[in-house]
Amino acid sequence: MLLSDRGLWAARPSLRAMMLAGLAATSPMPALAAEALATASETATSEEDEAPRTSNEIVVQGSIGYANRDEAVAEPVLVYDEAYFQRFEPLTAGDALKRVPSVTFLSDVLESDGARLRGLDPGYTQILINGDKVPGSQADRSFFLDRIPAELIKQVEIVRSSSARRTGDAVAGSLNIVLRDAFSMDGGYVKGGALFFDDGKVKPNGGFYYGGSLGPGRILGGINVQGRYNPKQKKSLRYSDSPENNLNYAADDFDSREDQSDIRNGTDYAGNLSYAIEGPTTKFEISGNYVKTERTEDERSFEYSRASGTPGPVDNDDDTDDAGLLTDNHNVNKIEQESWAIAGKLSQEWSLGETRLKAGFSRFADRQDEFENEIDFDRSTPRLTADTFNRRIRDEEFSAELEHKFSLSGSADFAIGGFLQNKRRDTDLRSNDNGVSSRNRTSLSNTIRTSYSTATNTPDEFVTSAGTSLNIAGGLNRIAEDRRDLFALVEGGNGPFKFEAGVRWENTNVAITDRTIPATTKISYDYLLPSASLKVQLGNGRIIASAARTVRRPRLDYLMPVTIEEEFGDNDFLGNPALKPESAWGGDLGYEYRLGKTGVIGVNVFYRRVENLIELATVLDVDGNPVPGSANEDDDDINTFILQPRNGGTGEVWGIEFDVSTSLGFLGLPDTGVFGNLSLIDSSINDQFGSRRFNGQSKYVYNVGFIQTLEKLGASFGVTYRKQGPAYDRIVGEEVRTTYGADLEVFVEKRFGKSFTIRAVGSNLLNGSKDEAFNKFNTIPDQIARDFDEYELETESAGPVFQVVARYAF
Repeated sequence: MLLSDRGLWAARPSLRAMMLAGLAATSPMPALAAEALATASETATSEEDEAPRTSNEIVVQGSIGYANRDEAVAEPVLVYDEAYFQRFEPLTAGDALKRVPSVTFLSDVLESDGARLRGLDPGYTQILINGDKVPGSQADRSFFLDRIPAELIKQVEIVRSSSARRTGDAVAGSLNIVLRDAFSMDGGYVKGGALFFDDGKVKPNGGFYYGGSLGPGRILGGINVQGRYNPKQKKSLRYSDSPENNLNYAADDFDSREDQSDIRNGTDYAGNLSYAIEGPTTKFEISGNYVKTERTEDERSFEYSRASGTPGPVDNDDDTDDAGLLTDNHNVNKIEQESWAIAGKLSQEWSLGETRLKAGFSRFADRQDEFENEIDFDRSTPRLTADTFNRRIRDEEFSAELEHKFSLSGSADFAIGGFLQNKRRDTDLRSNDNGVSSRNRTSLSNTIRTSYSTATNTPDEFVTSAGTSLNIAGGLNRIAEDRRDLFALVEGGNGPFKFEAGVRWENTNVAITDRTIPATTKISYDYLLPSASLKVQLGNGRIIASAARTVRRPRLDYLMPVTIEEEFGDNDFLGNPALKPESAWGGDLGYEYRLGKTGVIGVNVFYRRVENLIELATVLDVDGNPVPGSANEDDDDINTFILQPRNGGTGEVWGIEFDVSTSLGFLGLPDTGVFGNLSLIDSSINDQFGSRRFNGQSKYVYNVGFIQTLEKLGASFGVTYRKQGPAYDRIVGEEVRTTYGADLEVFVEKRFGKSFTIRAVGSNLLNGSKDEAFNKFNTIPDQIARDFDEYELETESAGPVFQVVARYAF
């Protein structure tokens, strides 16, 4: 159920069943209301969903979980509950989403953070938790899903189109992460396990969860501690030209090689709590969730002048070609992130209809302290460079929504409502190098050069002072964004038809305050967002059509009046407070067919036309020289572009999505479940270099797998295989093509009685790598003429991961 669509209780079959089964014991219910609730409960997708699941059912799954569809609304909503993905033991919400249609990632190996619905940038997807938006670390307003432990998830919902009930920030669609609430589980269980990595590292995890009656209502609470680790290895080869210019990788074309270890080590702490009371006409819930991340990212890289081999210590002469070692770099980033949210929901039925009120407050804090020390040996006298970068972000949001719904007739309802959101994002960026003499550079003596060994030395030991951290120009700022929305819609159904049609007016006022000057820039904009959905039942199948207008507000970092050096590779970044949102018209048309009691097969086509696109443009002229009036106007030796986001242009996105999830009972194999999905996606944007897809969009993604239950042995096993197509990015001065290897996962499970389960899972069993090819250019004419400054091939791998998890229900 999508809470933001239909309020807290409108389509919660478990609550209706509970009211029918036991609420009369504490609160008498009129027969007419009971009959109405019984009728409503018939719209539930399966009998198993009509009561809170016991902890034994969650721990010891006697049946296979399948994908489902939301039967209660006209919108295209795909539902995947915990039984669908739990057996493969995803660590996070992002890992769980790897198994649902049209979701891709451009993450590092073993990570699934920024979900890209329909392959589009994460900022085009609306991320909801329990139906509500939450702030996150990402400047594109997306929430990194690797911060939500999968153990806290009740279900994942993909909402392919928009509704007047929700904010319009859903160009690609919405992903709603529904956490377990007070009515989702009866009983408790404990969990313990460990992950085993190919470098010998072991990371433990554990949790405790309980749900039950408390006073007049029900309560659920859970805590989870998850060890996180990712031992990546990278290798880069750099050339002076590209294969597209008939490069044969001869010795003269080779420039350098870089070997890098990138180890990410940390722990996530998470919990959620929910308490709910339900009476005949009044329903109330208060809930909260908390996530804390402690993480260290440690990168050590060596750059060599040789394509292979590992040169020894630096030689005691000035010929760096003989020495082989060009640079030694050590980069460490210590991250502490903390987020929490609290929300209350109240629903009241009275003579004039039903009134729903919800309010919430959420906060996200991000603290990062990073240093990068490098020794450059590719010169007559080695040079030490020591940089530090400190980041502090605090993002707070308060929101409230009021809706009233009353009946127009026996088959239609009319709803009106308003939404308020106040967002405050404070940013403090500091560095020891922002054009002041804060970068500590010191020449290493020949004695140090002679004694230096890549096996025993690091650049850190030669740093005596990293300089004084100073605010980056524009890096101390506040962004205040206030939203005031109104919406109205008509919804209902008659026979095989269900429909919804509405409109939402969104007003946004933004104030960007640069506290280093100080100065404030104010922006405001209004959007009228109509939407409509229609569902037509045709026997065991149904057709769903929807259309909507949506918006994407600018990235928060794009709005900051700040210049950041080398933000995009070697290119600098300049913010633009005058940016306006993108807007899009789009539609979905799908057909779904139910296979027996559990199976569903579906196909869906979609289209989006995005206007007022925000794209990065250069503030240099076409020859690569500073534009008069720009920050680098007086720099005669400029080697970088200054990139600034600007509005302009139009893009189109389209595709087709197939998915199936069913048992093989029709083949006489009721204990075998199969699932799969395939998405073929494409798009078109015209920039100054010609036509391309949206940056980072893969052309396809598919998943296939099965689960086999061995009832007599009390065991199960399953396999899932995933592959996504290549993605392409192009900005001024740089182009990147990213490809991923396939991902194979296997689980084996043994059940002991009705309370205990042990599960073993293997992930990344094919050693899938992330491979990137970079095209780099000095000027725009060079990029058009394909005159390369550098061509780089980078490969990243991490090896397989094995996990053992045990759960005991009580």
